[in-house]
Amino acid sequence: MSVVQTIRRWIHPEPVCITQEIGREGEEAARRFLEKSGLTFLCANYRGHRGEIDLIFKGEGILIFIEVKSRTSNSWTRPAAAVDAGKRRRISKTALEYLRQCRNPEVSLRFDVVEVLTVDRKITEVRHIEDAFGLASPYRYG
Repeated sequence: MSVVQTIRRWIHPEPVCITQEIGREGEEAARRFLEKSGLTFLCANYRGHRGEIDLIFKGEGILIFIEVKSRTSNSWTRPAAAVDAGKRRRISKTALEYLRQCRNPEVSLRFDVVEVLTVDRKITEVRHIEDAFGLASPYRYG
């Protein structure tokens, strides 16, 4: 790819629909990966008043709230770097909302990130980062 093509692509990124498609494919790949690791799938794309959680899984005595980040391999940073303090706060609030709807079960919580890397729309790598962050301050559960 020439320098001019690279600059054009940077100035005019892929349309949103392709980006959404890559995100959806990444979530499906993350789900398959986590199910193979022995976790039990509960919910995808949970939408609360405060935000969305990509995937919710259950392990032994633990609920796992998962943020999936899909990127092309030519990205400059790790996909998990996009889960900043604001995003962690929104995920925390939404997780607490989910737990209230489930009548506040006595379980432990964990927040994971799954990075999905693609090249030419093909998934090349799935990385599961367990316990990527804790419940955002000042929120508490249990």
